[in-house]
Amino acid sequence: MKTKLWLSIGVLALTSTNLWASAYSDSIKRLQMSTDVLHSIVQTPDKGIPEEVLSSAKCIVVIPHLIKGGFVVGGEHGRGIASCRTPDGWSAPAFVSIGGGSWGLQIGIEGIDLVMVVMNDHGLQHLLSSKFQLGGDASASAGPVGRHASAGTDWKLNSEILTYSRSRGIFAGITLDGAVVEQDEDSTIAIYGKDHSFRNILSGQVPAPSSTLAFVRSINRTVHISQVAKGRAGNR
Repeated sequence: MKTKLWLSIGVLALTSTNLWASAYSDSIKRLQMSTDVLHSIVQTPDKGIPEEVLSSAKCIVVIPHLIKGGFVVGGEHGRGIASCRTPDGWSAPAFVSIGGGSWGLQIGIEGIDLVMVVMNDHGLQHLLSSKFQLGGDASASAGPVGRHASAGTDWKLNSEILTYSRSRGIFAGITLDGAVVEQDEDSTIAIYGKDHSFRNILSGQVPAPSSTLAFVRSINRTVHISQVAKGRAGNR
């Protein structure tokens, strides 16, 4: 009886270890993929997210390889990384998941990179809540594309969150009404060792683990380059 008990405990311990290792490996891969998406924003300025949008951002959410598709009934599902601006720079990364349904004549499955840019305090508060719905709780719209955003648009005044997709290296605005964004607890625990809340991570109260520093440096660099470019354009 004792032998069976110890065997059961051993199996459970091994299973838990394997699950943690899988979650950690997946989270590290997602950090690298999200870093690559941020690099692409800088490398393709004329086909990317405008400097004015990035320099004004409160938070940036990157969902690498979002799966979108289906037949008649479409849907989205993906996992990614969020970071918010703090008085000391950009916060440690918070792990997110996004999912939801959409109706439409869709055939096939497509993997795209999704970037969501939180533009004001209302959008920030929705993100800090750890779960919200795009187009329901938070207003979201397809963002302008190109080196500069047109002064004639209302993107800055009326949009809490601007959404972008990237396919084949080119960014485009995308509508994701109905999609639910929430905290990815498994990845949070795998990277941080405990389930920190979105609010604590994104407000800068939790230090960034060493495994996430490449992503943190990349988002700081991306926004800094946009701010410098915007300043140069304003002085012309």
